[in-house]
Amino acid sequence: MFRLKYCLLYTLFFIGFFLTARSQETRRIDKSWEFLKSDLGGIWEAVRPVGKGNPEAVPIWQQVDLPHCFNATDGVDPDVNYYQGPGWYRKNIKVDNPYQNGRTRLHFEGVGQKTEVYVYTTKVAEHIGGYDEWVVDITDAVKTFTANPICEKQFHGQVPIIVRADNSRDLEMIPSDLSDFNLYGGIYRHLNLQYIPQASIDRVFTKVSVDPQGKEGSLHISTRFLRDGGSRNLKVDIRLLDPQGEQVAQFEKEVSTQIKEIDLACLNVKKPILWSPAQPSLYKLIVTAKTGMDSCTVEEKIGFRHFEFKKKGPFYLNGERLLLRGTHRHEDHAGVGAAMTDSMILKEMQLMKEMGVNFIRLGHYQQSRVVLNACDSLGMLVWEEIPWCRGGLGGEQYQAQARQMLTNMIEQHYNHPSIIIWGLGNENDWPGDFSVFDKEKIRAFMKELNDLSHRLDPSRKTAIRRCDFCKDIVDVYSPSIWAGWYRGLYTDYKQASEEEMKKVNHFLHVEWGGDSHARRHAENPDKALAKITTGDGVDERAGDASLYGGAARVSKDGDWSESYICNLIDWHLKEQENMPWLTGTAYWPFKDFSTPVRPDNPVPYVNQKGVVERNLNKKEAYYVFQSYWVKKPMVRIYGHTWPTRWGEPNEEKMIKVYSNAEEVELFVNGKSMGIKKRNVQDFPAAGLRWMVRLREGENHFKAVAKNGKEMVSDELRQNYLTAKWDKPVRMNLQEVDREGDIVTLQADLLDAKGVLCLDAQNWLHFSAVGDGSLIDNQGTSDGSRKVQAYNGRAMIKVRLAKGKCVASVQSEGMETTFVNLQ
Repeated sequence: MFRLKYCLLYTLFFIGFFLTARSQETRRIDKSWEFLKSDLGGIWEAVRPVGKGNPEAVPIWQQVDLPHCFNATDGVDPDVNYYQGPGWYRKNIKVDNPYQNGRTRLHFEGVGQKTEVYVYTTKVAEHIGGYDEWVVDITDAVKTFTANPICEKQFHGQVPIIVRADNSRDLEMIPSDLSDFNLYGGIYRHLNLQYIPQASIDRVFTKVSVDPQGKEGSLHISTRFLRDGGSRNLKVDIRLLDPQGEQVAQFEKEVSTQIKEIDLACLNVKKPILWSPAQPSLYKLIVTAKTGMDSCTVEEKIGFRHFEFKKKGPFYLNGERLLLRGTHRHEDHAGVGAAMTDSMILKEMQLMKEMGVNFIRLGHYQQSRVVLNACDSLGMLVWEEIPWCRGGLGGEQYQAQARQMLTNMIEQHYNHPSIIIWGLGNENDWPGDFSVFDKEKIRAFMKELNDLSHRLDPSRKTAIRRCDFCKDIVDVYSPSIWAGWYRGLYTDYKQASEEEMKKVNHFLHVEWGGDSHARRHAENPDKALAKITTGDGVDERAGDASLYGGAARVSKDGDWSESYICNLIDWHLKEQENMPWLTGTAYWPFKDFSTPVRPDNPVPYVNQKGVVERNLNKKEAYYVFQSYWVKKPMVRIYGHTWPTRWGEPNEEKMIKVYSNAEEVELFVNGKSMGIKKRNVQDFPAAGLRWMVRLREGENHFKAVAKNGKEMVSDELRQNYLTAKWDKPVRMNLQEVDREGDIVTLQADLLDAKGVLCLDAQNWLHFSAVGDGSLIDNQGTSDGSRKVQAYNGRAMIKVRLAKGKCVASVQSEGMETTFVNLQ
């Protein structure tokens, strides 16, 4: 009864407080911007009065909402280099700051890559760096402009905000344009308008620690205030709520804003509820600074966890070994480029969690706060890094940017319990941007960044990937091991990893895997391995990523099938289960992404190593990971995107089933093929494979998986072709699906007898004219107008308007084929 009464009084008190006090305001101003994809002759062109039909009406601006990326489609356009240059944004906003002597700010969550900000014709800020957050104080510029008669006469009391975003090539900027990802342009994350009182909190830092057994936790809280040119005393209220929302600590402290950074408290928490991937329990810290009737509140989610990298041994979290089962992500998505919506991001992160991911490396730059919040709440440990990636080492401006981006990343994401590693660089052994490549200077600067990281945050580790001459500088190192793709065989993986582990104190293998062209499958996927020379290491070297020249390698000589990549992943995961010293690994990457340095890939300008496509459609490899990494029962018959297999009459074919169940029974055309027990060391498919004679035409498969009384099943239908085919000489283009105004077309490659050429990999070019348009430049297997065939076919979607549309497909050496749509 006392507890209920106390809670009611507490609630009433705070209701009364918020009715009388004024707290800071933040609102998104994402809607209704105008955009111009080019440069202007000067800022006046963005604000001059324009009469309808007058010459001043050009250039023509387009209406957009934020987040917006001006490389949303051209990043994967097969026929052009993606646009690198300036783009302009403008919007008139109403500014009505409620605070006497308060400040008005613009909070940018991410703009690529260099930015200028104007209020009317006054430049108020510049920023270099496409990935960190930053704030522009526009108070004085707004005051000056609103006093100008033009404010009312031309802008009706609103304030024109103009932003120039520029992703032009620049050797004295990180990341390098040699990087294997697009340097996107645009205001591609949210933009916020902030009103804050004169005395405000800039940032709250929480240093959370707990002993390995989780018995004693401590929370050190410090804050930084914004300088306003004066000195005043503030009352600061601190509250800590546990994961159930119960208050576990509360007190007030009076501080002076004359001191920029202040230690507020050090709290002891007995038996804290620990944060882990299995139970990502988050406490809430609420810090409120009050002066007079004004207040400023900052809320932070924190977690109590203890982690440790054992020397030449595994990773421990909260006193227990945890095998880091990881992947990577780029801020990139079909149709929007870097401008992913919050719902897109959360869907992607949820798919990772459902695949069994407990660790993620955010490559190769600071990512959205939405991503980090998702990692906290879903339970994914994080390696986040700055974009010092490839090219060498530039001059002072270049180095200053790297220092600032490291500082910003650490300060802005300091409180996230998911983060365990700050990454300092990637592939810094890769030259090309400067005439001199000086390893000693790179080492010296790496040492400087390493020291800076430890000064800013002694509680977390530092790391780099692939720069052997710097591996002794950082705490955790990942060498380049691409067994079975860029070098060697995938069976070389375990030995190569063990050899590399012995060279450093803390080994963590990030980046492994290989490319797969979605919907391409193979009857003999490992045949390219016969060409590979072994004993020459498995590290990627200069030129290995090229599709031309050099030694035999699967990346150049393989078939890029999903079948092969599933085998490669299956082998790696099998081995990782039997490496007791392993900290963990991270597969590269989770999702296909755009890149300017791979124009000749089966989907041009796309790195196709993902286990999902660029639109989040799952490839078969997704289920291989699930079979090893998740506890919820699952089963998947390999080949749901493989409509037709081929072979000899009565030839036995392997049917693979990926499952985490104890046993699986396979039925083919209604007949049981027997029950198999899962054995993780029985490659492939952990022993869940059957040799089956298929009948000509359609075959029906059903797999029933059992874990005790739990049972799940999967079914698919698949054709079997025994007819022989010659080289393709013609194409057939037909409609295979229609949903509303979206038509899916499929082009088939046929030989002279009309037999489907199931191993054909010809390039196909789609087009459409009339009352319809291709849905292309998506960077997916069915969303590119230029694409390599997968098993003798390729697909594209067309959006129809009222009327008639003619779609066509071309391929070298064959007659163009047309289809009428309406």
